[in-house]
Amino acid sequence: MAETINMPKLGFDMAEGTLIRWVKQVGETIHKGDVLAEIETDKATVEVESPASGVVLQLIVSQGDVVPVNAPIAVVGQAGEEVSVQSSVSSDQLSVTSDQLSVSSVQKADAALPPAGTAPTPPARGSGAQAVSSPEAGGVKASPLAKKIARDNNVNLAALQGTGPGGRVVKKDVEAALVSVQSSVISDQSAVIGSQFAQPSYQVAVAAEDKVVPTTKLRQAIGRRLVESKQTVPHFYVTHEYKMDMLLEMRKQFNAYLPEDEKISVNDFIVKAAALTLRQFPNLNATIKGNEVIQFGHVNVGVAVTVPGGLMTVVVKDADQKMLRQISAEVKAMAARAREGKVKPDDVDGSTFSTSNLGMYDVEDFIAIINPPEAAILAISSAREVPVAEDGQVKIGWRMKATISVDHRVSDGAEAAQFMQKLAEFLENPVMMLV
Repeated sequence: MAETINMPKLGFDMAEGTLIRWVKQVGETIHKGDVLAEIETDKATVEVESPASGVVLQLIVSQGDVVPVNAPIAVVGQAGEEVSVQSSVSSDQLSVTSDQLSVSSVQKADAALPPAGTAPTPPARGSGAQAVSSPEAGGVKASPLAKKIARDNNVNLAALQGTGPGGRVVKKDVEAALVSVQSSVISDQSAVIGSQFAQPSYQVAVAAEDKVVPTTKLRQAIGRRLVESKQTVPHFYVTHEYKMDMLLEMRKQFNAYLPEDEKISVNDFIVKAAALTLRQFPNLNATIKGNEVIQFGHVNVGVAVTVPGGLMTVVVKDADQKMLRQISAEVKAMAARAREGKVKPDDVDGSTFSTSNLGMYDVEDFIAIINPPEAAILAISSAREVPVAEDGQVKIGWRMKATISVDHRVSDGAEAAQFMQKLAEFLENPVMMLV
């Protein structure tokens, strides 16, 4: 029986996605789990996997279309089956797509025309001058996001060498061109300043002009979500300091036996410890809906990952049931895909509690904003060698601060403090995570 595949919803605030490439075409055989298409959201380029095996019978939307969440995009079934999903799809579902494409086309046409009486912008100086000039020429294969960045920054797509499938210009190609130009400008400015110092003069050239940097879709999405979180969720915070000596020693012993690409990080221990602690505090592994608190049956820990232009949360499913090495391998793989803009829907969907770790940046303490619709997030700072007083003596020890942010509609300070105390049992006696 034929199965309709819909535009997936990645995150509670996703409303639409751009279908940038069909990996499979009509008539091709596809197996469950094979990549059917690539879509672009506010956050990343995501591979859509087929939930069924069979033959691709119909592609309902075209490459470049902006498609609402849950609208049908393709049909997979058995060879010879007669299907016509278009007749059963509400016209309202795809009306948004056509309207947006029309507006986009007008905007592109307007952007391509210089204002009346304005001379064309001369090319920039330096090694990147050939890449930053007039807007793209027609016929260039490029992703919608790459085209937008190029249009906003006056980059000539035709001058770029695409690294995407079939020579397609993708986001990282445009960003690389911009970095090249910026480096050239800095070199030119350095040369000017250097020549001035070489002259018998004490004048220093200072050129500081305002720079307008357009925000990316990812940064806009982060802004919308976190403004909503701070305005609608009553946050409160509890900070605890942890003894990290035993955990760091155990990590050192583990990693002595592991290959370089399989070594366990401090964050892997923290994800595991938080998941085990959440088992005993289901009220913090929850969400609020109306007058009800929904306590999740699974403990899925989100891990904030830095990506170009912002942050993304990848999700370790059932983290309380996984070994440290499995958690480590999953986080490494998902973080790599996130930074390459190739996350899978399952990588970023379904978190029930989040963590944000700035420990690698020598941070003493910070707080994080709750990631809706979750009820709490744990902010992890650096493990530092500091003077500590124990048994009436001062000595050097490893200490780490962490702060939990909690939705006051769901929980109170006492429960959050108890959670942080229980978390200490796992972090300060890490052997408990292995039994």
